[in-house]
Amino acid sequence: MTDLAIRPDADAEHSGAADTLVDDETFVDDSPAPEPEYQWAPADEAPKKRRVGMWVGIAAGVTAIAVAASSLVLIAPGTAVAGVPVGWLTAGAATDALQSRLADTTVVLTGAGGDVEVTGADLGATVDGRALADTAFAEHPMWNVSAWFAEPLDASIALDAEAATAALRAAAPDLYTDPVDAVVSFDAETASYVATPAVEGTGIDVDALRLALQDAYTSGQTRLEFDAVATPVTALTPTYVADATVSSLNEILDTAGFYVGDERTVPVSRDIAASWLTVTPGDRGTFEITADEDAIAEFVPGLAEAVNRDAVDARVITDTGGEVLREEIAGVDGRVLGETSTVSSDYAAQLAQGDGVFQLPVEQTPFATTALARNIVVDLSDQRVYLYENGGLVSSYLASTGLAGSPTHVGNFRINWKTPLQDLGCFEGAPYCTEDVPWLAYFNGDQALHGAYWHNNFGNTMSHGCVNLPPATAKFVYDWSAVGTEVRVQY
Repeated sequence: MTDLAIRPDADAEHSGAADTLVDDETFVDDSPAPEPEYQWAPADEAPKKRRVGMWVGIAAGVTAIAVAASSLVLIAPGTAVAGVPVGWLTAGAATDALQSRLADTTVVLTGAGGDVEVTGADLGATVDGRALADTAFAEHPMWNVSAWFAEPLDASIALDAEAATAALRAAAPDLYTDPVDAVVSFDAETASYVATPAVEGTGIDVDALRLALQDAYTSGQTRLEFDAVATPVTALTPTYVADATVSSLNEILDTAGFYVGDERTVPVSRDIAASWLTVTPGDRGTFEITADEDAIAEFVPGLAEAVNRDAVDARVITDTGGEVLREEIAGVDGRVLGETSTVSSDYAAQLAQGDGVFQLPVEQTPFATTALARNIVVDLSDQRVYLYENGGLVSSYLASTGLAGSPTHVGNFRINWKTPLQDLGCFEGAPYCTEDVPWLAYFNGDQALHGAYWHNNFGNTMSHGCVNLPPATAKFVYDWSAVGTEVRVQY
């Protein structure tokens, strides 16, 4: 529905009206006021108010907010990293400025190298711009007025050694000679590995250049002169690396073989072991050792014959208390070679690590031990010697013990010393001298069981205290007994 308003007719309002001028700007209507006429008409819209002052205030507020916001992301005025100003910049822009300044820095090579130029970018110079920019903002944000115009932050320059060397070599080739790497080879004449020493080259000292570039960058210079003096350049593979590799390889040759425990059951000769090995340059100036698995595999079929064996039981001589006095037969474990399908590959991998001792897979069969408890009885009553083993009588022999003036002493003794031949009593003042007495086993001071070649009256007392036996019998007793064997002299 249309809004209508009742208003006086405009034409009727002013028809026939006489206006009187009151002053320069105002008229007064002196005529009688006509009767108003009314009609329906749409209501006029209210005029819009102008808000000029409000818009000016909003703009100023936005500007203030923008300034405040920018202060939260910008680095404070007067801030520098090394020699690069980064004030009024964001961390991202500061990062670009730091790296750009370094990349554009010019190095003039002077001296024998000639006046040639390279840039930081050519040298592969880098700086951790992002970390430095972040630090600059963290320590010197714009919003913190007290952090404005602070001391410059330090920055460390890094050079890509390969890129720097390539750029410098291209700029000053006369300053460069190539070093010669150390070499490892096998000398067939000595069957050993030998090292050929490395030879130094020459070139520009990249680290010295980095320090000079560091100083220039820190002081804000974008151009510097560097005296390009040739300095020694170490070979990629130095002599000491070759010497260490030779030592490891020769250790392999010294020990190469297939082992069972500590026993090198199947030795491998030095020249054959060397034929299995290949030595090539490795990463970062080292050497890589590899082994020929197929060549090693040729040895595997013959391993069983060398390894397999039956057990050999041990035999020991003891006293009656079980203490071992002598080993008659050494015990040997039996053994059988185990699975060999991976021997060649496993040994090849082991040789590549510098280990020439390969332990074979073996199943052991332990040996048994037989103990023989032996003792001797000398009976003065019947002039006999009795030999016992494990409590049983082995044999008995007629003997000749001491005469009444030099009796064989009764008691329990042990054999404490043995000798196959000795002169008896042959010294100044001795009552007798018997030379070349055989098979002596001393059990009581100067009394011994021994052979007597000068009489055949065994079964009767004849000696100066020793126990005389026929020489052949004395040898048997000598061999049969051990040092520590118990000897009982009784009636």
